[in-house]
Amino acid sequence: MPASTRHHRALAVFVHCLGILAAVPALPTAAPPAAAAQPPPAAAAPTPAPAMPSVPPAVPTPTRAAPPMAKPPVTVAVAPESTPAPRYRIQVRNAGNTPVDTTVRQELPPGASATAITTGGRATRDGGQSAAAVTWQLKLPARSTTTLGTTLTTAAPDRPLTAPACAFARDGSRPYDCATATWNAAAPAAAKETPETPAWRRTPVLLAGLATVAVLALVGVWTWRRRRRPGAAALSPGGRGTVYPRPATPRPAQTRRTPSVWLIVPVAAAVLAGTVGTAAWTATREVAAIDTDSQPTSGAWIGRGTNGAIGEPLRESAFEFTVFRVACEPGRGARQCQATVGVRNLTPEKQSWHGRLQRAYLPDGNFVSTDEQATRAANQGRDVFAQPMAGGSRMVLPLVFTVDGQAPPEQLELRSGVFSAGVRVDVP
Repeated sequence: MPASTRHHRALAVFVHCLGILAAVPALPTAAPPAAAAQPPPAAAAPTPAPAMPSVPPAVPTPTRAAPPMAKPPVTVAVAPESTPAPRYRIQVRNAGNTPVDTTVRQELPPGASATAITTGGRATRDGGQSAAAVTWQLKLPARSTTTLGTTLTTAAPDRPLTAPACAFARDGSRPYDCATATWNAAAPAAAKETPETPAWRRTPVLLAGLATVAVLALVGVWTWRRRRRPGAAALSPGGRGTVYPRPATPRPAQTRRTPSVWLIVPVAAAVLAGTVGTAAWTATREVAAIDTDSQPTSGAWIGRGTNGAIGEPLRESAFEFTVFRVACEPGRGARQCQATVGVRNLTPEKQSWHGRLQRAYLPDGNFVSTDEQATRAANQGRDVFAQPMAGGSRMVLPLVFTVDGQAPPEQLELRSGVFSAGVRVDVP
């Protein structure tokens, strides 16, 4: 076969193979090895670009404690009756527009018991002894006044009796308002008919008369001596006579002698040193007298200490304190004693007071200060010592003392400042 023919036949076979390859579909890709047979992780969806906010986000405000629950407008007034036996009238007023559930409690002095109580009241007893209080459970209508009353008996009917009363929340833990009154026995008729001392025999009138006489005597002596001076000068040897004329003789000019500076300066320095020394000595004695660890605290710069009983208003330098009730939890060990205290600022200025200065003295001679955390909890979360009291304001609040032992405190000491004398209330 000629070479050209073989060349044409090979070319035709090559073209035919290309057509066959073009007609065959593409084969699938080879499978991956077994080690790489894990499914691929899902591709994360593309994150869209953040949109610009139309307004800036609000700044978060810090969490604040809820304000304490407001007290309902309940007021208490106590007045003694003019009766032979101790008798009290208690008026409880609700000035609000909604009814209020309350517990009214009147504390009785030691040794006294209730012989008559208005409807709804009952006497509570401690340890089977004499009645300690009279309580009423009331529902006060809106804008109403409820009048209660008690008649007491005591072993000493001629002694004054103080019986405070308070309106509490229904559970008896939160005071709304308190008041107090002291019953005094009527004065006998003989004492009323005693004639008064004449005005001219009273001590102030006598002293005033003696002072007037002394002043008049001094004025008379001074006037007599002043009138006598010209005559004495005329009769004196060096004076100008009026009987025989004498030639005028020139008199030497009289110079007024003044004390020397060397005398004035030492005297003034001695007076100043004595004044400063006296003031420093007095202040040192006053400071040394203040013993804040004594039982009770002694010494003060302002005022004088006052002692009293439950229900008696006692005044110190700036505040008037009234302890209406002291109640302790039953049991042994650490327990809380709550004192219902009325505080009145008697000054026109703001006055601060501090929890560490309010104390409860125990029978063993130790004392504890106010438990400020427990006191805050008893006052619905309000810190009663955080802000000063406004001038002329008054508040009734519980003070809590945590004591250790079975016996309750024997005495409370309340004061406005560290330099005030404070008041001390005996706890029966």
